[in-house]
Amino acid sequence: MTDHLDDYMNAVARAMALPLEDAWRPAVRANLDVSLRLARLVDDFPLPDDVVSAAVYST
Repeated sequence: MTDHLDDYMNAVARAMALPLEDAWRPAVRANLDVSLRLARLVDDFPLPDDVVSAAVYST
């Protein structure tokens, strides 16, 4: 997975014309890893087919 994250970081940095210093890479990689783990939790959460999203949120 690390190679894919490195490839992704390089591609996004090039596409957005953002500098990606070598010193930043471990922190960026760690952030992406956590974000992907959280996204996997949301994506894997089972929902019934009849669930409808809320049009208005209120507290």
